[in-house]
Amino acid sequence: MIAERLTRLRAEMERRGIDIYIVPTADFHESEYVGEHFKAREFITGFTGSAGTAVVTAQEAGLWTDARYFLQAERQLENSTVTLYKMGEEGVPTLTAFLRDKLPQGGCLGFDGRVINAVLGKSLEEIAGEKGGRVYAQEDLVDRIWTDRPPLSAAKAWVLEEKYAGRSTADKLSDVRAEMKKAGATIHLLTSLYDIAWLLNLRGGDIDYVPVVLSYLALTETECLWFVQPEVLSDEVRALLAQNRVELRPYQAFYDYAGDIPAGERVLLDRKVCSYRLCDALGAGVTVLDRPNPSTRMKAVKNSVEIENIRAAHVKDAVAVCKFICWLKKNIGILPMTEISASDYLAARRAEQEGFLELSFETICSYGPHAAIVHYAATPETDIPLRPEGMLLVDSGGHYLEGSTDITRTIALGPVTEEMRRRFTMVARSHLDLAMARFLYGCSGLNLDILARGPLWEEGLDYKHGTGHGVGYALNVHEGPNGFRWKQSPERSEGAVLEEGMVTTDEPGYYLEGQYGIRTESELLCRRGEKNEFGQFMYFENVTYVPIDRDLLIPEELNERERRYLNDYHQRVVEIVSPHLTEEEQAWLRAACAPV
Repeated sequence: MIAERLTRLRAEMERRGIDIYIVPTADFHESEYVGEHFKAREFITGFTGSAGTAVVTAQEAGLWTDARYFLQAERQLENSTVTLYKMGEEGVPTLTAFLRDKLPQGGCLGFDGRVINAVLGKSLEEIAGEKGGRVYAQEDLVDRIWTDRPPLSAAKAWVLEEKYAGRSTADKLSDVRAEMKKAGATIHLLTSLYDIAWLLNLRGGDIDYVPVVLSYLALTETECLWFVQPEVLSDEVRALLAQNRVELRPYQAFYDYAGDIPAGERVLLDRKVCSYRLCDALGAGVTVLDRPNPSTRMKAVKNSVEIENIRAAHVKDAVAVCKFICWLKKNIGILPMTEISASDYLAARRAEQEGFLELSFETICSYGPHAAIVHYAATPETDIPLRPEGMLLVDSGGHYLEGSTDITRTIALGPVTEEMRRRFTMVARSHLDLAMARFLYGCSGLNLDILARGPLWEEGLDYKHGTGHGVGYALNVHEGPNGFRWKQSPERSEGAVLEEGMVTTDEPGYYLEGQYGIRTESELLCRRGEKNEFGQFMYFENVTYVPIDRDLLIPEELNERERRYLNDYHQRVVEIVSPHLTEEEQAWLRAACAPV
């Protein structure tokens, strides 16, 4: 099937004189996850992971993806004629190096300019220019062969009330306009669905697990134009827009609007988010101010109302997860369970919570060797029974009116090996050491990541993913610009200073291919601590309230500070969560949180 699709795509390429065609994982808005209509890379390769870029030449096809998906991609690309290129691995060419090598002199690079950001598009232009060639960016060739392609989503938009958002749409628009004025911008073009949803206090359902509305926005000192499909608008949404003098325009009219911006205007946009086609549409006399959207940092720093709501959301989420772990521990080996049925049980407990909207991402419920696949998600074909032995890794979360959650716990289902306990304890130490951080204001996650990796690096071990990411408020669960990483990569911009009010996950892990995987994840709220002659100190408040499995810990390997923090944390978990549990569940929680 994949080979046949590639043959048809190559025929379209040949008709247009295209030597290499690039298919990223992207929509028109550089969203991390995309709706069904935009899954062109999945269609052309068969790889279902959320990150990857396909490259097709007349003779070969390749897929570039990161370490989270190596095992999954190897399995899904088997017999597809698509070669896996493991990004960041020694000896593996980068995407751009591959293109430089394969593009013939005078050749043509093709891509849909609406799904390639302007920064990448410019670099592709340069590669073609080096060979005396050209780019062909005006057409989506996959659309030519995808005869049963799903239509654009048009789910209903809804208002996130100010009691949840904490600030009015008017105030947010005013703040962004103030930043535009500082930058000397006369127009701000906004294509990020997360930023638009935050700015307008609106949510939707156009991407699974991400409550956003397909749309664009243009802001001037006096106008706010929202380019959106009219069928998604309710009377309540229209009333909010009218109250804030937001004018409606058709979704498809945005590029025409951009092309008509007169010479002399100064347009603020982020080339890493805006598409190549959009930037190409701007007239020669338009000045582009290329910088991050002001709303990116604004939405990352949660206001006081959001912070209180986030704590409340995590209590609800902890109740659901604690009920799940209690049920799992008491019924493993008694009731039949599989990865999918266990995941469904957890989802049902979340759905019982007041204010629950939907899951914040597809649950990772992985048993035994499956847990070594970092982003494994069970399917009917891969689903396996759970047995009263070994470990189960569950990475899950929910969107609530009060915010979004992301938590991972690795759970003993029965007897485990001593090696598993040692590795689990090492990961627990990594998790605790970062959660306990005290640091001077001005640090970023790049400064602090070593606190988490230290216990593993001491043993010559590592995990091939970031230690943490920012978390949106009923938005994308992966939100920049904050994060924890040990090195900066060109694909990411998570080196921002950690500000009070930012929420970042803390999720070190360890994975042994073919055997097991371990990860422990909680969310950390950045707080302001003492200020003295050395400067302003910061610390983290752990807002995830679920025990770390003592059945897997080796207490003697924790140092005194780690042991004290863990015991204090577990005491807080009991105090916060117990009132919402049954007597049986309370008894389990007290035992699970007993001092080590």
